[in-house]
Amino acid sequence: MTSATDSPLPARPRLIATDLDGTLLRDDKTVSDRTVAALAAAEKAGIEVFFVTGRPVKWMGVVSDHVHRHGLAICANGAVVVDLHGGEKLVKVRGLDRAAALDVVQALRDAAPGTVFAVEKTTSFGYEPLYPPFQDDPGTQVAPAEKLLQEAGEADGDAVVKLLAHHPTLTPDSFLTLARTTAGHLASVTRSSPTALLEISGLGVSKASTLALCCAERGISSDEVVAFGDMPNDVEMLGWAGTSYAMGNAHPDVIAAASGRTVANNEDGVAVIIEQLVARARAQDTA
Repeated sequence: MTSATDSPLPARPRLIATDLDGTLLRDDKTVSDRTVAALAAAEKAGIEVFFVTGRPVKWMGVVSDHVHRHGLAICANGAVVVDLHGGEKLVKVRGLDRAAALDVVQALRDAAPGTVFAVEKTTSFGYEPLYPPFQDDPGTQVAPAEKLLQEAGEADGDAVVKLLAHHPTLTPDSFLTLARTTAGHLASVTRSSPTALLEISGLGVSKASTLALCCAERGISSDEVVAFGDMPNDVEMLGWAGTSYAMGNAHPDVIAAASGRTVANNEDGVAVIIEQLVARARAQDTA
């Protein structure tokens, strides 16, 4: 595996951008003690840490205690920036136009019969009756996607941030290719699940594009960013960052996009690299 010491890293990176599931988190969805210590050490060394995930805001509790100075996280594949220190206040929302979402639904129904949908909004979640079983919460609606997309307006503060599409028989990568061919001109299509579940955002919205916006606001260039990921929804971010690492458990497209590799998430692959970054920063400070 490639290590930080023999990778073309910036002299002192200013920001670490890391995916969560399959990357920072272990398979049991915990943050190891080693990773907690590494994140704290990075912040102490003056390196900001951004969590950049496909998760909705309401699933960020697992890492909310480990966002330090700024408190910000990028959720829903770049559709939402949230302040986890500020009561989960939404700082930025890059929604999916409802008309475009309806066009995507129709296009995928035609191209891949049997596709079922869920709709993630800023304040609620809904899914179709045949969508794979989902844990209900008080805000969950069960209805056809067309109804879910038309019920609330963005003026009501319930913007669509992600359309989810599931197919019961297609392979994950073939479904992704089909959807991008069919609807890629309408929206951004990616995936992070091991099943044929696609995540559809506004056109041009991705982890990479929102991370770039957040970095520009802080005067941080891509060359000063080190990124980590494991699935296709991380590919653009890993390509944008000056230095990037695919996890040992990463999808082949992620390995191809990253400039380096680390060990798997269950072996604390993110922490391994952060420890090397922090050690090198300390050595520079004492030189």
